Amino acid sequence: MEKTYIMLKPDAVRRNLVGNIISRIENKGYKISKMKMFNLNEEVLKEHYAHLIDKPFFPELTSFMTSGPVVGMIVEGDGVILGMRNLMGPTKCEEAMPGTIRGDYAYSTTENLIHGSDSKETAEEELKRFETFLD
Repeated sequence: MEKTYIMLKPDAVRRNLVGNIISRIENKGYKISKMKMFNLNEEVLKEHYAHLIDKPFFPELTSFMTSGPVVGMIVEGDGVILGMRNLMGPTKCEEAMPGTIRGDYAYSTTENLIHGSDSKETAEEELKRFETFLD
């Protein structure tokens, strides 16, 4: 069975959408095997978003991701990585179709509610990176 890392961002928590998003994940048939609410720090964000550090929006992203708690989870199921990517919708909310989490709830590319690993390799890295937060 495949595993992936999913993180509900501070806007999902602030807007009280955690329950709705969890319901969508479970209604899709995926199992949430571990879940915890926690706060991120700049150190882990620099590692997690290493590919974006040089972008002009990185300070805004860091500020947003440390603005409140996130909900990290391990989600399991057959084809869960691609399935969750489809359920989330594209990062740019204006490209996300209705019926996806971002298409229905997101109104900003920065504040787009949810993160999910995009490949098996990334999922393995992210599960290791965030395992101490989930304990």
